[in-house]
Amino acid sequence: MNYWLIKSEPNEYSWDDLVKLGRDHWDGVRNYAARMHMKNMKVGDLAFFYHSVNERDIVGIAEIVKEHYPDPTTDDDRWVVVDVVPKEKLKRPVNLDQVKADPRLSNMALVRIGRLSVQPVEKEEFDIIMAMANE
Repeated sequence: MNYWLIKSEPNEYSWDDLVKLGRDHWDGVRNYAARMHMKNMKVGDLAFFYHSVNERDIVGIAEIVKEHYPDPTTDDDRWVVVDVVPKEKLKRPVNLDQVKADPRLSNMALVRIGRLSVQPVEKEEFDIIMAMANE
């Protein structure tokens, strides 16, 4: 199993929106590195759901339930989507400042290349953030 982080502006598409839908495709990715990560996602992988811009919080965990396929929101065949379902809302959101303050997470993609909308998360990073959410 692999771990990921997917970002969304909560005023555009929030964790609650995903929960309400129950299942959705993750679309709108227009960055080649993020696309590469989506192409590497497998069914059963888990992704932190991150509210970007003003909140900057990891708020939940989504599960990948369908691997990449052409993005139905564009005619440009370079772009892909994956299907996700909400798996778990975190007991306590984990803010970007908390992540940056923890030296164990200094190499995390969220810290190093923060603007990337889809990024890998190492198992150890996933476990640390889960422990922070459960404190």
